[in-house]
Amino acid sequence: MARAVLIGLPGCGKTTMARALAASWGCDVVDTDEVLSASVTMSAAQYLRSHGEDDFRREEVAALRAALACDAVVATGGGIVVSDAARELLKQQTTVWLDCDNDVLLARLDEGDRPLLGDEPVAALARLRRERETWYRDVASTRVDAAGDVDEVLARLREALEVAR
Repeated sequence: MARAVLIGLPGCGKTTMARALAASWGCDVVDTDEVLSASVTMSAAQYLRSHGEDDFRREEVAALRAALACDAVVATGGGIVVSDAARELLKQQTTVWLDCDNDVLLARLDEGDRPLLGDEPVAALARLRRERETWYRDVASTRVDAAGDVDEVLARLREALEVAR
Protein backbone atom coordinates (compact mmCIF):
# COMPACT_ATOMS: atom_id res chain seq x y z
CA MET A 1 0.00 0.00 0.00
CA ALA A 2 1.17 3.54 -0.78
CA ARG A 3 2.80 5.51 2.01
CA ALA A 4 1.19 8.78 0.88
CA VAL A 5 -0.64 10.06 -2.19
CA LEU A 6 -0.26 13.64 -3.40
CA ILE A 7 -3.13 15.40 -5.17
CA GLY A 8 -3.73 18.97 -6.33
CA LEU A 9 -4.04 21.33 -9.25
CA PRO A 10 -1.47 21.48 -12.05
CA GLY A 11 1.66 23.26 -10.88
CA CYS A 12 1.25 22.55 -7.16
CA GLY A 13 4.35 20.34 -7.15
CA LYS A 14 2.95 16.82 -6.82
CA THR A 15 5.77 15.15 -8.75
CA THR A 16 8.52 17.31 -7.26
CA MET A 17 7.28 16.86 -3.72
CA ALA A 18 6.66 13.13 -4.16
CA ARG A 19 10.30 12.73 -5.19
CA ALA A 20 11.50 14.83 -2.25
CA LEU A 21 9.30 13.01 0.27
CA ALA A 22 10.26 9.58 -1.08
CA ALA A 23 13.96 10.51 -0.90
CA SER A 24 13.55 11.64 2.71
CA TRP A 25 11.79 8.40 3.60
CA GLY A 26 14.11 6.19 1.56
CA CYS A 27 11.32 4.68 -0.53
CA ASP A 28 10.19 4.65 -4.15
CA VAL A 29 8.07 7.23 -5.91
CA VAL A 30 5.39 6.32 -8.45
CA ASP A 31 3.77 8.88 -10.74
CA THR A 32 0.37 7.85 -12.12
CA ASP A 33 1.06 9.76 -15.36
CA GLU A 34 4.19 7.63 -15.87
CA VAL A 35 2.28 4.42 -15.10
CA LEU A 36 -0.43 5.46 -17.57
CA SER A 37 2.15 6.39 -20.22
CA ALA A 38 3.86 3.01 -19.91
CA SER A 39 0.51 1.27 -20.25
CA VAL A 40 -0.70 3.15 -23.33
CA THR A 41 2.78 3.71 -24.88
CA MET A 42 2.43 7.47 -25.27
CA SER A 43 2.56 10.44 -22.94
CA ALA A 44 -0.44 11.15 -20.74
CA ALA A 45 -0.99 14.44 -22.59
CA GLN A 46 -0.87 12.72 -26.00
CA TYR A 47 -3.31 10.05 -24.82
CA LEU A 48 -5.69 12.68 -23.49
CA ARG A 49 -5.61 14.58 -26.78
CA SER A 50 -6.02 11.52 -29.00
CA HIS A 51 -8.53 9.50 -26.95
CA GLY A 52 -10.49 12.14 -25.04
CA GLU A 53 -11.01 12.74 -21.36
CA ASP A 54 -13.38 9.81 -20.67
CA ASP A 55 -10.91 7.18 -21.93
CA PHE A 56 -8.07 9.03 -20.24
CA ARG A 57 -9.83 8.96 -16.85
CA ARG A 58 -10.47 5.19 -17.16
CA GLU A 59 -6.76 4.59 -17.84
CA GLU A 60 -5.88 6.97 -15.02
CA VAL A 61 -7.91 4.95 -12.49
CA ALA A 62 -6.10 1.77 -13.61
CA ALA A 63 -2.78 3.59 -13.17
CA LEU A 64 -3.83 4.74 -9.71
CA ARG A 65 -4.74 1.18 -8.68
CA ALA A 66 -1.32 -0.04 -9.82
CA ALA A 67 0.48 2.81 -8.05
CA LEU A 68 -1.38 2.26 -4.78
CA ALA A 69 -0.18 -1.34 -4.70
CA CYS A 70 3.41 -0.08 -4.33
CA ASP A 71 5.29 0.77 -1.15
CA ALA A 72 5.90 4.29 -2.43
CA VAL A 73 4.91 7.92 -2.41
CA VAL A 74 2.40 8.39 -5.23
CA ALA A 75 2.13 11.54 -7.36
CA THR A 76 -1.14 11.82 -9.26
CA GLY A 77 -2.36 13.86 -12.19
CA GLY A 78 -4.25 17.01 -11.21
CA GLY A 79 -7.57 15.67 -12.45
CA ILE A 80 -7.45 12.31 -10.68
CA VAL A 81 -10.32 13.47 -8.44
CA VAL A 82 -12.70 13.84 -11.40
CA SER A 83 -13.44 10.11 -11.37
CA ASP A 84 -15.79 8.63 -8.75
CA ALA A 85 -13.73 5.42 -8.74
CA ALA A 86 -10.48 7.32 -8.13
CA ARG A 87 -12.05 9.33 -5.31
CA GLU A 88 -13.14 6.14 -3.59
CA LEU A 89 -9.59 4.76 -3.83
CA LEU A 90 -8.06 8.03 -2.58
CA LYS A 91 -10.35 8.11 0.48
CA GLN A 92 -8.76 4.82 1.61
CA GLN A 93 -5.23 6.31 1.54
CA THR A 94 -3.23 8.93 3.35
CA THR A 95 -3.94 11.56 0.72
CA VAL A 96 -2.35 15.01 0.83
CA TRP A 97 -3.84 17.96 -1.03
CA LEU A 98 -1.02 20.26 -2.10
CA ASP A 99 -2.52 23.70 -2.65
CA CYS A 100 -1.43 27.29 -3.19
CA ASP A 101 -2.64 30.47 -4.86
CA ASN A 102 -3.33 30.40 -8.58
CA ASP A 103 -0.59 33.02 -9.13
CA VAL A 104 2.00 30.57 -7.75
CA LEU A 105 0.59 27.73 -9.86
CA LEU A 106 0.64 29.81 -13.03
CA ALA A 107 4.25 30.84 -12.44
CA ARG A 108 5.19 27.15 -12.25
CA LEU A 109 3.24 26.06 -15.32
CA ASP A 110 5.76 27.19 -17.91
CA GLU A 111 7.08 23.64 -17.93
CA GLY A 112 5.21 20.63 -19.22
CA ASP A 113 2.40 19.81 -21.59
CA ARG A 114 -0.93 20.77 -19.98
CA PRO A 115 -3.72 20.15 -22.51
CA LEU A 116 -6.57 21.01 -20.13
CA LEU A 117 -5.21 24.54 -19.64
CA GLY A 118 -5.41 25.37 -23.35
CA ASP A 119 -4.74 28.86 -24.65
CA GLU A 120 -6.25 30.65 -21.63
CA PRO A 121 -4.38 29.19 -18.63
CA VAL A 122 -5.55 31.85 -16.14
CA ALA A 123 -9.23 31.21 -16.86
CA ALA A 124 -8.73 27.46 -17.22
CA LEU A 125 -6.93 27.17 -13.88
CA ALA A 126 -9.66 29.17 -12.13
CA ARG A 127 -12.28 26.88 -13.69
CA LEU A 128 -10.39 23.73 -12.65
CA ARG A 129 -10.14 25.03 -9.08
CA ARG A 130 -13.90 25.70 -8.96
CA GLU A 131 -14.68 22.26 -10.40
CA ARG A 132 -12.25 20.23 -8.28
CA GLU A 133 -11.83 21.99 -4.94
CA THR A 134 -14.70 20.15 -3.25
CA TRP A 135 -13.33 16.80 -4.47
CA TYR A 136 -9.81 17.58 -3.25
CA ARG A 137 -11.20 18.51 0.15
CA ASP A 138 -13.39 15.39 0.24
CA VAL A 139 -10.59 12.88 -0.36
CA ALA A 140 -7.70 14.60 1.43
CA SER A 141 -6.48 13.43 4.81
CA THR A 142 -4.75 16.81 5.09
CA ARG A 143 -4.03 19.97 3.09
CA VAL A 144 -0.53 21.44 2.77
CA ASP A 145 0.44 24.91 1.57
CA ALA A 146 2.58 24.20 -1.50
CA ALA A 147 3.95 27.74 -1.91
CA GLY A 148 7.67 28.08 -1.31
CA ASP A 149 10.77 26.14 -2.19
CA VAL A 150 11.09 22.37 -2.02
CA ASP A 151 12.64 22.34 1.46
CA GLU A 152 9.91 24.57 2.92
CA VAL A 153 7.10 22.54 1.40
CA LEU A 154 8.77 19.26 2.38
CA ALA A 155 8.95 20.41 6.01
CA ARG A 156 5.23 21.31 5.99
CA LEU A 157 4.39 18.06 4.21
CA ARG A 158 6.28 15.88 6.70
CA GLU A 159 4.70 17.73 9.64
CA ALA A 160 1.19 17.34 8.21
CA LEU A 161 1.77 13.63 7.58
CA GLU A 162 2.90 13.09 11.17
CA VAL A 163 -0.42 14.53 12.33
CA ALA A 164 -2.50 12.73 9.67
CA ARG A 165 -1.21 9.27 10.50
